[in-house]
Amino acid sequence: MTRVGTMLGLAAALALAAGGSVRAQTAAPEYAVKATFLYKFAPFVTWPLADLDGAASPLLVCVVGEDPFGAFLDQAVAGQKVDQHPITIRRMKAADRTSGCHILYLGGSPTQSVAQGLAALRGAHVLTVTDAANGGERGVVHFVVEANRVRFHVDDQAAAQNGLAISSKLLSLALSVRPRAPERR
Repeated sequence: MTRVGTMLGLAAALALAAGGSVRAQTAAPEYAVKATFLYKFAPFVTWPLADLDGAASPLLVCVVGEDPFGAFLDQAVAGQKVDQHPITIRRMKAADRTSGCHILYLGGSPTQSVAQGLAALRGAHVLTVTDAANGGERGVVHFVVEANRVRFHVDDQAAAQNGLAISSKLLSLALSVRPRAPERR
C-alpha cells in the first residue's frame, strides 16, 4: 500500500469514526475501528533503520494482555503491507523490550498491568498504544471514545523518548498532542 493510499485509508477510517456510519455504540464496531487504526498508524511513524531491516521483514503488531480485538485485527491486517513490510500479529501475556514489536497495544492483565507494560517498554523503539477503556495510563497513542466516536491522543514526547518520529499528518488528526520537549544545545 502506498503512503497516499494509506493516508486516504486512515483519513477514511477517521472520518467514519468521527461522524460517519461506524459508531462506537457497541464494543464490536468500536474495536473494529481501533483494530484498523492500529496498523494504519504505521506509515506515519518512523522507526530507527535497523528496526525494519530488509524490505520483506515484517512489521509486528502485538497485543499484550486482554485482547479486545479478536478476529477484527486479524481480518484488518490480512494481506496488508506497510511499504513492502507484511504485517504480522502476535498476542503475548507480557510486554518486554526483546519482543520485536513495532506497534504494541497494552490491554492489561493479571500478569502485567498497563503501567507495568509501559514501564518495561520505556525507551524501546515501540509505538505503545493504550485505551481509556483500560484506565488512565497512556502510551504514545491513547484511544478514547468521545461522543460515540473512536479518537486518539498522541504523546509526541513519549515517541521521542522511544526513538520514534511521528508524521505531522498523524499529529494533526489527534484530539491532542503532548509536544516534544525542545532539544537542548
